[in-house]
Amino acid sequence: MAKRALVIGLDCAAPQFVFDRWLPELPTIRSLTERGSFGVLRSCDPPITVPAWSVMTSSRSPGSLGFYGFRNRRDHSYDQLEFADSRAVRVPRIWDILSARERDVIVLGVPQTYPPSRVKGEMVSCFLTPDTRTSRYTYPPELKDEIEQVVGHYLVDVENFRSEEKDRLLDQIEEMTEKRFRLAEHLLETRPWDMFFMVEMGTDRIHHGFWRFTDPEHRLFEPGNPYEHAMLDYYRRLDAKIARLLRFADDDTAVLVVSDHGAKRMDGGICVNEWLRREGYLVLREEPSEPTRLTPDLIDWSRTLAWGEGGYYCRLFLNVEGREPEGVVSPDDYERVRSELKERLEALGDDQGRPIGTVAHRPEDLYAEVRGIAPDLLVYFGDLYWRSVGLVGAGTVHVFENDTGPDDANHAHEGLYVLVADGVPAGRGSQRALHDVAPTLLELLGEPVPPEMEGQSMLRSAAAGEPESSASRDDPVTDTRTLSR
Repeated sequence: MAKRALVIGLDCAAPQFVFDRWLPELPTIRSLTERGSFGVLRSCDPPITVPAWSVMTSSRSPGSLGFYGFRNRRDHSYDQLEFADSRAVRVPRIWDILSARERDVIVLGVPQTYPPSRVKGEMVSCFLTPDTRTSRYTYPPELKDEIEQVVGHYLVDVENFRSEEKDRLLDQIEEMTEKRFRLAEHLLETRPWDMFFMVEMGTDRIHHGFWRFTDPEHRLFEPGNPYEHAMLDYYRRLDAKIARLLRFADDDTAVLVVSDHGAKRMDGGICVNEWLRREGYLVLREEPSEPTRLTPDLIDWSRTLAWGEGGYYCRLFLNVEGREPEGVVSPDDYERVRSELKERLEALGDDQGRPIGTVAHRPEDLYAEVRGIAPDLLVYFGDLYWRSVGLVGAGTVHVFENDTGPDDANHAHEGLYVLVADGVPAGRGSQRALHDVAPTLLELLGEPVPPEMEGQSMLRSAAAGEPESSASRDDPVTDTRTLSR
């Protein structure tokens, strides 16, 4: 049992780089892996920042939480979407549980904490904060003035990370990370804490901006390019910053380094709505004069069976009679149409007709309960090597430029964990699941685990010799297709 827990979250950190390629270059993380257990942490479905951090900190599935990405349908109308900020999370997260039990917490930058909530301690909210100059983004509110004195203008995110301005992007990522870790040190020095939980977004932003310069398997990789070592150089600096935080972790402090999902190269994009148009499932009122974002006013709903959203994965919806305002798919025909779409999407190949391994999931197959307005199908094009592109008017199903700006990487299910605590054996451990993190932290701190949590403590299963979390029975395996060496 530990008196305290120090959690360092690295959004999107990928085990195939951190563990399999760069570990000798990262002395702090390497030392943690030598002292504790490390391995692959399988993300949720879908493996994206929202909902992943809330899955991790509440030990509830996206189906239980009721949101499936940053934007979600508010109802079954065609135009009511809402962002999933902290108000969308209607179950207690680990800092809520600890606060209620009179334990001191510091929460820094964890996604879906804007607007900030009351805790027994301090909370600095996340990249969803509109503007740190004008928004109330801290609890207590007066902490905002203290942050300005410590780091100046605090950055919750970088501007326009999908950009060709690579030097500007590198500078902003470094500034954001430096200020976040400087603030972390200040809070650790000046506040009481039983649990410190921070998340750094720079790891995600540098992957999306610089993956093609680093990964020899990326179709645009050029050996010797000027940014070939940009990601590694960032991780080296990050490793040194982590070392400074570990000064606050004594022998009674459990340390966890963790990512919400991983990353992999992006091979291209599938224009899902162009495919639906080609196959007769989606009809527009008129042909767009140029590639354009699909909006409800463009669609002839009286002749449309389905439409899809762009993003790291595709949220595909059916236009169901009696459910959508102008639905045409009979409820009696719903499952036939959905199964047909699933089968045909999974058979869709690349631009040369070669199989790419697309998987389309029914939400009820992924989640024990389904709240909110879930997609009728969650589609991972090419096992997430291909992005979903929502544009219409592109004139093609396959594209090789991202529709929202330059982006080299998509998300992967394989995140990472490193856990150092008494009783945790050192070495590469079994694959764990995202929702195992909150029960593990509670058990480390000697607190009971609420029965509503869906995961299980890594400590309990290791001590009992049980198999890993029911979320995955596989041995830890890095996806070798993401990296050639």
